[in-house]
Amino acid sequence: MEIKIIKENKKRFLDLLLLADEQESMIDKYLERGEMFALYDGDLKSICVVSQEGEGIFELKSLATYEKYQGQGYGSKLINHIFEHYKDKCKAMFVGTGDSPFIVSFYEHRGFILSHRVNNFFIDNYDHIIYENDIQLVDMIYLKKDF
Repeated sequence: MEIKIIKENKKRFLDLLLLADEQESMIDKYLERGEMFALYDGDLKSICVVSQEGEGIFELKSLATYEKYQGQGYGSKLINHIFEHYKDKCKAMFVGTGDSPFIVSFYEHRGFILSHRVNNFFIDNYDHIIYENDIQLVDMIYLKKDF
C-alpha cells in the first residue's frame, strides 16, 4: 500500500471526487487550494483533499473510496495517514458531511466528535437534491478532532 500526494492534474480523479461531493462546482471551490492524497493498493482505492481553513485548522474534504473497495479499511487507513501527516501543524481537523447516521458514525469511530451544523447547506448550495442511503441531505454536519 502506498499513499501519494497529488500536486498536478487533480481533476483526473474527478470520478472518485464526485463519489464524495456530487457537484463539480463545489469541488472546484477547494480542489486547487487543498492538498490531495491518493491511496494505492495495487491500483487506486481512495482519495481525499485536505484544506487549510485557518492557523492550525484543517478540513478533510472529499474522502472517497471506489464502491467495490468500500468496507475494506482503505478510508480508515487514509484518515490515519492524514492524522500523522498533519499532527505537528494541526490544532483541529474538521470534516463536513451530510446528516447520514452511517457516515457520521464512520467519522466518530475515527476520533471525530460532533462540532456544529450548517442548516440547509445542501439545499442552499447544490443544484439538485442529494440522497445518502435513501436519506435526503439537508444540513451539513461538522465533526472535529482536536490534536
